[in-house]
Parts: sequence; structure tokens; C-alpha cells
Amino acid sequence: MANGKSHRLRMNRIPRICVVGSAMFDQVTRTPTIPRLGETLRGSSYHTGFGGKGANQAVTAARLGADVTLVARLGNDAIGKQTAKHYVAEGIRTEFVSFDDRLPSGVAPIWVEESSGQNCILVVPGANQALQPADVRQAAGAIRAAQVVLCQLEIPWKCSLEAFRIAREQGGTITLLNPAPPEQVPAELLAVTDLLAPNESEATALTGIPVTNLEEAERAARALQSRGPQTVVITLGAQGALALTPGGEILLSSAPAVQAVDTTGAGDCFIGSLAFFLSMGLALGPALQRACHIASRSVLTQGTQTSFPRRSELDPDLFSDGTFG
Repeated sequence: MANGKSHRLRMNRIPRICVVGSAMFDQVTRTPTIPRLGETLRGSSYHTGFGGKGANQAVTAARLGADVTLVARLGNDAIGKQTAKHYVAEGIRTEFVSFDDRLPSGVAPIWVEESSGQNCILVVPGANQALQPADVRQAAGAIRAAQVVLCQLEIPWKCSLEAFRIAREQGGTITLLNPAPPEQVPAELLAVTDLLAPNESEATALTGIPVTNLEEAERAARALQSRGPQTVVITLGAQGALALTPGGEILLSSAPAVQAVDTTGAGDCFIGSLAFFLSMGLALGPALQRACHIASRSVLTQGTQTSFPRRSELDPDLFSDGTFG
């Protein structure tokens, strides 16, 4: 994708992915219905866990077998220290995970509606906002060594810009941006983004086009591609994903029909899986199909990172270069 080059690699190599992104501590409340403004309800359960879009995507890729480096900033507090130990336990390289003495670790209160599995999330960035382009430059070696560099918008966008500029210097590295939370993405960041991957609501926020069906998703994808990214992937929840290739072709991938228990983190599971399969050298269509399959597995279990499957729990055919499904 980057610079129009092919990224097909031998499927048996260990892919390298560098994630420059956020680290959060999730605080999850399950409730029969999500409260409206001014309403007080009784929740049915509460638990905490590790989250943040950057970290979620990094954990997904690491569990699938990638060599993952995370560039992130934590608070120098109990949550931050616990989080850093968790990354090490997941096999993620943490030499570029730093600690901030001024701001606390980021937290994300989450409400999960039990009847549907849908959720609402409030992100309090904390130390994530202290990550600087200088921190990213320190990780230049890891960025240049990666097949995919993955960013989101829960950190200052100039950090993502710096990461993608470094990746472009190397050549042959895919720059993948998940524009979440849905803020307007500066043109200079889109100009160095090879693959832009929003969900329906993010695509709507970025284009003003309601995305409620495949026709609208295609219109939004073409509008986004006109701003610079060569490839656009829009995730469609239970409907799967739609991709627009550099040549203007539309690819559709359906998701297995499942009864969702908790959709929290499913989008991050998809993005981390997509990054993994692209870094393995798989073509976009098969990569989409396999990422949809893995993301659908994640909604069957409560929690965020706790719901992400490990490679040993998945069909081995997912990791071959043959046909899956």
C-alpha cells in the first residue's frame, strides 16, 4: 500500500508492528440499560481492566504472534506501574513506554448494556496527552523495522504524524491510522496515512455522510480516500467490514453471526488483527476476512483485553497462506 508497493511477505515470518498510541485503565460497569442524563440506576457488576486503543491493538497483535513495540506514556502512579508489568507479561516491548510525574494514568469509565452488549465509553486521557514527538523519535529504530506502524487519536496527533513520517523514510512500511475518537484529522496526517480505518460513527463524523448501509459506507470511503489515504477500511459492526482499495475496488467481508455479550474493544481487536495479517504479507481481502473472524470471537466474552483471543485458541488455518472459511 505505501508508495504503491506490494507488501506480500512469506507467511511464516514473525511480523514486526510498532504501535504509537494510548494506554488506559478501564473501569467497566454492566447495567440492564445505560442511564440517561439525570437518571440514577443500579448496576449489576463492576470490574477493572487494561485498555486504551493503542494498548488494545498492541495486545491483540502480540497475542496473535507479532513482535510488537509500544510507544506510550503512563502516569507515574500505581495504575501506571501495574499497566507496564501487564505489557511485559503480554510479550510487548516496553522500552519506549515512559512515565509522567505530573499527569495520572489515563482511565476509561465504560458502561455496558446487558440486553444488547453495546457500550458507552468516556475517555480521560491523563498522561497520554503528555506523549511528545520527541518520544516517538526515540523509537525511530523500532518504527523503521516494522512492517506496520499503527496509530490512533487518543494521543496528540503530532505524535502519529511523526511516527508516520519516520515510517515513510524507510519505505515499504504500512502506516495504519484508526481515527478514534472521531476528531477531524489534519490533512498533513492523512497525507502520510496508507490505510485509514474508522468505524461507522467515525466515518460519519469525518465526512458528514450517515453510514447506515453499504451504499453509504462506500460513499464515505470514497470521500475519505479523496483526502489522501490510499486504502480505506470501514468497520460495520455485526455486518463486517468494507474496504476501498487504491484502484477503487470495493471489498466486502462479512462477520460470523454471533450473540454478542460485550462489544467493548471489538473494534480494537479488529484493527490489531488487521495490522497483524497485513504485516504477515496477506492481501487486503483475506486479511479483512480473518480480522472480522477474530473480532467476532472477542464479543463472546466480557471485558476488553480479557476478551481478545490468543493464537492457540484459534483455528490454525487463520495463520496459513491458504483459503480460510
